[in-house]
Amino acid sequence: MKKTAILLIIAAAFASLSGAALAQQKDKGKAKANTKAKAKKKQPQTWKERAAARLKPPTTQQKNAIRQALPGKSTVQPKKDRRVLVFWRSETFIHTSILHGNYCLGEMGRKARAWKTDFADEYSVFTKENLANYDAVIFNNTTSVTFENDAQRDALMGFVKSGKGIAGIHAAGDSFYKWKLAASMIGGQFNGHPWTAGGTWAFKLNDPTHPLNKAFAGKGFWHKDEIYQYKPATYAGDDNLRILVSLDMSQDAVSKVLDNERFKRYEKDYGKGPREVPVSWLREFQGGRVFFSNLGHNESTYANPAVLKHFLDGIQYALGDLSADATPTTKAGKMRPALAPAKK
Repeated sequence: MKKTAILLIIAAAFASLSGAALAQQKDKGKAKANTKAKAKKKQPQTWKERAAARLKPPTTQQKNAIRQALPGKSTVQPKKDRRVLVFWRSETFIHTSILHGNYCLGEMGRKARAWKTDFADEYSVFTKENLANYDAVIFNNTTSVTFENDAQRDALMGFVKSGKGIAGIHAAGDSFYKWKLAASMIGGQFNGHPWTAGGTWAFKLNDPTHPLNKAFAGKGFWHKDEIYQYKPATYAGDDNLRILVSLDMSQDAVSKVLDNERFKRYEKDYGKGPREVPVSWLREFQGGRVFFSNLGHNESTYANPAVLKHFLDGIQYALGDLSADATPTTKAGKMRPALAPAKK
């Protein structure tokens, strides 16, 4: 009997300890779940919150580098005082170079005396009345940008049809997935970037003597940036675009990227091997002018003098100040591209 009683006491003690341990484990689990829930709630949700969490303004050193790289003057004097609206909102991926681009565009217009700049990240700026104050809208790395209603969409298209200009930098080519007409206006939509931001790539001038390529002095070049390829279904193509700059597939550093197994999936869209990957272009669209360049992912791009001159000339074309032939490439006659030099 004594032995049985002792065993019962021991069993009860173990049961009590096990119950306490189980309760403690449950409490820990609840605490962990609560911590995760709180962390999730703290994650930035709105555009303003996400932008504040992601973006840092350029440092003093970076600002100095941008200012030093800017052209001292514009290629042509403006026909009248110009004002541009730089729109810099993103709905998905936020490029950390956005504020560098904003600073660059503002200083570019001021230093070249080419335009005055306003900045906006709210769709409410797209009204007929407000856009009447501007000569061009620049979409600066506006990933997945979308407009809220037809009134805003009509306002922008009315702006273009009135003879005004549009310029797009980098992720402006990763936008307007819910608005086919605007996607067509820009000319291309993102379909991956085998040429990543960490690589230095070779670029050719498709049209070496074109005014918007004057910055490159008739020579191809190397530059570190991220380069998109475009969805075949929505890419406007060289029947509609005047292609200015493309990747130089004659350089192994560029073409051999396509041998990587990760990028074989794109062969169904483009076929095997080297292909044309346009980077900068201009076009006329429904009475207005459009300039686009895929350069501008990296912060360092905004300290490259040749690229900034290219941007300045492209924006002045969009403004209507710099005359440039926008005849689509396939209709412009034969051109001899200028390839990139051998990599040093």
